[in-house]
Order: sequence, then C-alpha cells, then structure tokens
Amino acid sequence: MVLLLVGLTWLLASTILRGDGTSLLARFFFRGASEEPTAEPKPHKYKCGLSAPCPQKHLAFRLVSGAANVIGPKICLEDKILVSSVKNNVGRGLNIALVNGVSGELLDIKSFDMWAGDVSELLKFLRPLHEGTLVFVASFDDPATKLNDEARALFEELGSTAVKELGFRDSWVFVGAKGIENKSPFE
Repeated sequence: MVLLLVGLTWLLASTILRGDGTSLLARFFFRGASEEPTAEPKPHKYKCGLSAPCPQKHLAFRLVSGAANVIGPKICLEDKILVSSVKNNVGRGLNIALVNGVSGELLDIKSFDMWAGDVSELLKFLRPLHEGTLVFVASFDDPATKLNDEARALFEELGSTAVKELGFRDSWVFVGAKGIENKSPFE
C-alpha cells in the first residue's frame, strides 16, 4: 500500500512539475506573464491622416461628408483642418473651401444652406473664381434642394459629374478647379 502511494505521488509530482522545473499549474494560471508582449507596429499616418504620403508638388487633402444632420463634415488640407464641427464652422448644405491651386493658400471658407437658404449666395461665390482656384466641397444634411440648373452647371465646369443627380440628403464630397480640362477624379 505504501509502495502504491509513493508511486502515485511520484507520478502526480512528475506530471505537475515538468522536467524543466516549471509547474503546469503555474503555467496555466500565469500564462504569458514571463513572456514579453510583442507590440504591433502602429501604421504611420501622413498629412490629414492619409495612409500614404503624397508625391512632391501635390497637396494632401481629405474630405468627409456629414452624416445626415448629426455629424458635421471635415475638410483637411496639408494637415490643417479647414472645416469641422470642432472649429464650429460647419453649416447645413454645402461647405466650401477655396484654395490657391499653386501655393495651397486658403482663400475663403463658406457654407451655403441648400434647404432654407438662397442659391443666389452660392452663385455669387462661385461665378468670379479665378483660373487655378481649387474648390473643396463637403455636404452636410441637404446639399441639393435649392440647387438650380445654373449652380449645377457651375459645378460641372469645375469638373463634377455627380452634381447632375445630386438629391435631397445625399452625401457628396468634391474637389474641382476653375479651368479644369477633364472631369475631377475626386468626387
């Protein structure tokens, strides 16, 4: 009986204590405690939170339209937030930033209420643009109810292809330019 008890004790001890002296119970309860955690490398963020850098002589930008009438749009250019709810310069309708296409200098920022506002204010803003002026547009809530044919034609001249079908509560972001020869790829 004593011999059987000693044998079972030895078997139990050798099972619990491995040959390297580490206890299975300790490994179970403290798993990974002795191992160094491996930190995953964080992805590098570039200007405006982009995942890749822009080529030289190009402007880095990011546009995000608003979500319904709850979350406002954002316009970022060269790592500077131009339009956002945090800056408190967001308006219902079309939020537009004008930028010098050569220097990247901000020229003007305005929002135009396309639900209850007057489209004539938008037309006065867009008609006198100079050649090479970049136009950044981000919608919020309703971008299209008050848009008339003349306003849509002005955006088409800036390179838009989607403005023809833009409707009530559509989300729309667009980058165009006065004097663009082709349609804008940023819409």
